[in-house]
Amino acid sequence: MHKHLIFDASIGSQKPNSLINANTSCPFCDRESLTDLLDTDGPIIWLKNKYPTLENTYQTVIIETDECHLELSEYDKDHLYKVISFGLKHWKEMITSNKYKSVIFFKNHGPQSGGSIRHPHMQIVGLENINYLETMKDEHFVGVSIDKKNGIEFNISKFPRMGFFEFNVIMEDEKGLKTFAEDIQIAAHYILNHFHKNCNSYNLFFYELNGKVAVKIIPRFSTSPLYVGYSIPQVSNRIDSVVEKINKLYF
Repeated sequence: MHKHLIFDASIGSQKPNSLINANTSCPFCDRESLTDLLDTDGPIIWLKNKYPTLENTYQTVIIETDECHLELSEYDKDHLYKVISFGLKHWKEMITSNKYKSVIFFKNHGPQSGGSIRHPHMQIVGLENINYLETMKDEHFVGVSIDKKNGIEFNISKFPRMGFFEFNVIMEDEKGLKTFAEDIQIAAHYILNHFHKNCNSYNLFFYELNGKVAVKIIPRFSTSPLYVGYSIPQVSNRIDSVVEKINKLYF
């Protein structure tokens, strides 16, 4: 069976893009016009994706906040915990429904991330024919430790999926949810403020990992041609200095 998703270009061409055109009206700010709502928690809204560009999938969006120009790295702690908890809850609901081959949960932020809307949001997508777990390896989450407490491991990958830097946060169980959310926020804040002067984008990718939950926070630049052409990841020789800097700034 093929491992490709089919992208519907006719739907894709209709999508608004506030990252390219700042004058584009934000569909997530016009909350009165939102349809197909699935659940809410105050300003957090889960709804069906109005532009389901991927065939043989069930696409949903989590609008994280009613403040368009806020960003996950800036959330106060209570809202941060609510957003992460809300997303994990509905991701797991879709997994346990057994309607899909697998369910992916991710976030795009910034012009290099592959996203199109500036307003903070995440996506949960049920895949009918593809199991993303088949491409995962445990080594992708093995890394140089930044911090480890409350059942949460925060590290930088020694063997990244794509490269060069991939931050991992791994949660044994949800007793450590607050630390899990805080480490995700630290990684996002570091990427946008201290990592590289030209970095304005990142992705979050959530994974099921041997009974645990893991997330990768990946700074986004132009993708390495070695990865594009040959699927060969690269890893930086500066991991230790980044670990040292994060510990000095945040711990």
